[in-house]
Amino acid sequence: MISKNLSAATTKAIILGILKHRKNYGYLILRNIKEISGGRIEWSDGMLYPVLHRLENDGFIRSEWKMSEESRPRKYYMITNAGRRELINEKEQWRQINSVLLKIWKLNP
Repeated sequence: MISKNLSAATTKAIILGILKHRKNYGYLILRNIKEISGGRIEWSDGMLYPVLHRLENDGFIRSEWKMSEESRPRKYYMITNAGRRELINEKEQWRQINSVLLKIWKLNP
């Protein structure tokens, strides 16, 4: 299991990355994260929705309600152009962090 602190640090990159492929609603985002991570990352509603609201307030995602004949209305989230640019920025930052960690771990004591 991945620590809560590390998981929390990756929320923006993970959510934007998932929404880059298609719009999704909260439950499916949670399920995608769990599946993609092989169960190592398991977020709760209480962790996801505040991040979604923050990303929406920052203009990185937008939402819309969709009615369904089979179920209750669902709020779908989709990435914006600003969100796509932010995802590129997030990817570069994580590449840099990964590069530093790999160099540190290869050091001989």
